[in-house]
Amino acid sequence: MTLLRAENLTKDYAVRSGNAMFGKKATFRAVDSISFEVAAGETLAIVGESGSGKSTTAKLIARLTEPSSGSFAIDGVDVTHARGAALARYRRDVQVVFQDPFSSLNPKHSVERIINAPLDYQGIKPEGGRRRFAQSLMEQVGLNPDHVLRYPAQFSGGQAQRIGIARALAVRPKLVICDEAVSALDVTVQAQIIELLRRLRSEFGLAYIFIAHDLAVVRSLADRVAVMNKGVIVEQGPCHDLFGDPQDPYTQALLAAIPRIDPEWDRRRRENAEELA
Repeated sequence: MTLLRAENLTKDYAVRSGNAMFGKKATFRAVDSISFEVAAGETLAIVGESGSGKSTTAKLIARLTEPSSGSFAIDGVDVTHARGAALARYRRDVQVVFQDPFSSLNPKHSVERIINAPLDYQGIKPEGGRRRFAQSLMEQVGLNPDHVLRYPAQFSGGQAQRIGIARALAVRPKLVICDEAVSALDVTVQAQIIELLRRLRSEFGLAYIFIAHDLAVVRSLADRVAVMNKGVIVEQGPCHDLFGDPQDPYTQALLAAIPRIDPEWDRRRRENAEELA
């Protein structure tokens, strides 16, 4: 069942060429008429190099910026320009985990207050009280609930990202946008967070839009992949198909750039492609 559908999304930014004050006005198209779907419980990875438009896409779907044209709907309801109560409902259904946990967590707020912030926005009072609610979510993301009154600076990067994930889960969303959510972490912690996301997807019935530039990370989590280049989706499809037999030259170049320890990787990929053909 389709949870989210985006159709012909476009985002233009006004820029000036030359002198910042007197330069000629121009338009930069960051996202160019892209369309994609996310099914309930599915992980769609959107990948590409820096400047490809993938993070702008995340901001559009999260309603952190307005599209220049196009539309998107959740459960068949158009929310492209939702306002007021309709926007609040959408923000309950769609949450975001950001790249840098320390810049997205208020350093002056305790973990208890951070996790409960989405409930405050929605006007929801947690059953059993705020502290017990925050402690329960801390346990679910692998944090010590006794640390509920600590502040972000008292946690490691991986632990801080778990706090961000707990905050996103507070309102029981249907879709979580992970915008480069593991790229700032070291490899060992990346693996732990990916395993956590995989477990939470099963436990909460979540769907993810997973924004990343690291295809090796994407391969371990995504069901489908959309590849972006210069604001356009150049290829999308099931993860197995895209990795086994990429069709677009840009996708082929991205895959060829993956660092590989296993010298047999290329041979197996070619054999998989031959089997699919």
